Amino acid sequence: MTDKKPGDGVYIGIEEKHKKPTLSFAQRMRAYLMTGILVVAPISITFYLAWVFIGFVDSKVTPLIPAKYNPETYLPFALPGLGLIVLVTSLILVGAATAGFFGRLWMRVSEQILARMPVIRNVYGAVKQILETVLAQQSNAFREAVLVEYPRRGIWAIAFITGRTEGEVQNVTAEECINIFLPTTPNPTSGFLLFVPKKDLVHLDMTVEEAIKMVISGGIVTPPDRRPEAEQKVALTSAHT
Repeated sequence: MTDKKPGDGVYIGIEEKHKKPTLSFAQRMRAYLMTGILVVAPISITFYLAWVFIGFVDSKVTPLIPAKYNPETYLPFALPGLGLIVLVTSLILVGAATAGFFGRLWMRVSEQILARMPVIRNVYGAVKQILETVLAQQSNAFREAVLVEYPRRGIWAIAFITGRTEGEVQNVTAEECINIFLPTTPNPTSGFLLFVPKKDLVHLDMTVEEAIKMVISGGIVTPPDRRPEAEQKVALTSAHT
């Protein structure tokens, strides 16, 4: 018979409770495999997509370089990224040239010529206006993520503000509206243009990049809530009260 001290059973129970369960060899191998995938897959996919993009640009730009100015003519191997470097350099030079007097004059004459072409002028005008709106530093387009009840009340979706509603659309509505772009999953380049009353939008603290990741992943990648704890405790529906 073994003697037991008072409380021995309690201590043994606590130790057994906090003792980590031992994993079998197969379980450990599976855990290592999943860890390896989580480490290698994002890096590999990122490098692969970058390589595909660089290869696509090189295949379109490099053949346009004259042979005597192309370094690949004198080298026994290709230079990855040569086309991308040439493209970026060309865009910088075009931007610098356009900033001068003759550049502005050239742009004015070119736009006047394009404005006289029936179909091309519509395409050119629309593309230019979109790019100027999105790329302008003072523009708020796609710089804020919001929540909107869509497709019905009680169901929420992530959207991006593209600007204030103006013109006829705003004049025929009773409330002040905001233009929002509601992307689809997993392709955020397609979606819906909605004109939503300003009071029905819930502004999010997450960045646009975080919101796009959440849309692409179908909600798998969820950014943390960075709001103060007091705000986190307030129900989402209180925003409309």
